[in-house]
Amino acid sequence: MNSKNIVLSILGTTLDVVSKRRGKFEKRWERWRPNVSITQRAEVFPVDELHLLSAGKDMALAEEVSADINVVSPETHVAIHDVSFTSPWELEITYLQLRDFLSDFRFDPSANYFFHITTGSHIQQIVIFLLHESRLFPGKLLQTAPPKEGSTEPRHQIIDLDLSKYDAIAERFRKDHLEGEDFLKSGIQTRNPAFNRMIQQIELVAQRSIAPMLITGPTGAGKSHIARRIYELKKKRNLVSGDFVETNCATLVGDNAMSTLFGHKKGAFTGAVDKRDGLLKRADKGMVFLDEVGELGLDEQAMLLRAIEDKCFLPMGADLEEKSDFQLIAGANKDLRKEVKEGRFREDLFARINLWTYRLPGLAERKQDVEPNIEYELDRFERNHGERVAFNKEARARYLEFALSPEALWPANFRDLNASIVRMATLADKGRIKTDHVDEELQRLRYLWSHAESPAMASSLSLDDFLAQYLDLEQLEHVDYIEKVQLKAVIEVCRNCRDGAEAGRTIYNASRLRKKQTNDSHRLRQYLAKYGLHFDSISQFSLNGNSAS
Repeated sequence: MNSKNIVLSILGTTLDVVSKRRGKFEKRWERWRPNVSITQRAEVFPVDELHLLSAGKDMALAEEVSADINVVSPETHVAIHDVSFTSPWELEITYLQLRDFLSDFRFDPSANYFFHITTGSHIQQIVIFLLHESRLFPGKLLQTAPPKEGSTEPRHQIIDLDLSKYDAIAERFRKDHLEGEDFLKSGIQTRNPAFNRMIQQIELVAQRSIAPMLITGPTGAGKSHIARRIYELKKKRNLVSGDFVETNCATLVGDNAMSTLFGHKKGAFTGAVDKRDGLLKRADKGMVFLDEVGELGLDEQAMLLRAIEDKCFLPMGADLEEKSDFQLIAGANKDLRKEVKEGRFREDLFARINLWTYRLPGLAERKQDVEPNIEYELDRFERNHGERVAFNKEARARYLEFALSPEALWPANFRDLNASIVRMATLADKGRIKTDHVDEELQRLRYLWSHAESPAMASSLSLDDFLAQYLDLEQLEHVDYIEKVQLKAVIEVCRNCRDGAEAGRTIYNASRLRKKQTNDSHRLRQYLAKYGLHFDSISQFSLNGNSAS
């Protein structure tokens, strides 16, 4: 015995109608009427039951359609249901009304069910797709259409939306996920299983959640880079429309912290000669990345918590609140749990940003990824300098042997690797890195790391060792101690700023307010030039190929 075919369909208040004018009513069989046509080809698609969904005000039309179906297909039982769509153009309301109807509908497990989708509004048809996908309608879709030109037979097509049966679609979904993961990894074919699993989850969370994310890990592990890639992935998928703004909270002190984050009103404090929008305002509909969030003061933490929860905050000196619908990524190399325990970080703020927490491992913990990252750095050097550089075979083997050995501490993580490759590529003859270049570089790295006990101690490098990453040893001998302290502070700011203008504003935050015309990036260039330095050779963003200066 064949299973029954049961069709659910919405009454077509336009297409199912037949004019009562003389001559028109008699020709109603010649006109295509969706709900009648379902039953007109019993030899191809027999319909045992048709459940017609109609608003109360259209009940006369529903009865007329039922009567005509009885003429063309007397074996079809028609049941009319009063489903008065209060707002057929509102997706949420229509979904809930159809969901309630299906929840009360008694399905026969032995029958074949079909939902007819030619009739009704486009919103109603979308809702039917959603209900089918959510398993609330255990059947297939039935699409009908008028006869082709020259034919009298109405057309119908059965659509099975079980996506698992469609290999091409399933493969496309799989490729979309892989492309998202590859995008987050900047195309680097990483081999560390734990890191790859983490990236897979970040890709899912980035698309499905607007909640704050916390990215932890040692300095140089790539927190800022992954934050920007998360934003760019969301932007590609139309999940954010605003800008990406960021700051390193370690550079924010006093009034500058409040002003940078939340903005200020003109005259809010000495030097506040103009109104200023803070980073959170600039990130409206976009994303803000607060690196080293553990360095914020307790007052700023309290303001940030309110901004996260209520999407509003009070700029310094203002009477009216500002609103900003931003998404947040926070970065930290401190253990915020310890900071909470010792009273330096608010427990409620930590709970709010700790929903999705990911720790980026240092390079020394991802030795499998050293080799693909070497290739990535060489490619990036080519993009930035227009010159292709490669190792010769022996030099490559020697460098890899050191890079993968316990001797390679990589205390500054990918910053160390980037700087190392850039140095060798710059000195390479005719685009070839040879063994003498590698030997010189390994000697330099051993010296730089001679006091670094572990990757986690990159921040504990002595003043001279820190500056030796940027100045040659002979030059360093002629710099006074007070200059070294100042230069180190300037370099640390430049490392964490996207361009020279941002770094200049941070460094000259007080004196710039007293000038009629400010050119902070020019002042910074002049200062760095005294030591033979340039912003692009310092900033981690420039080294990542993202410099805006």
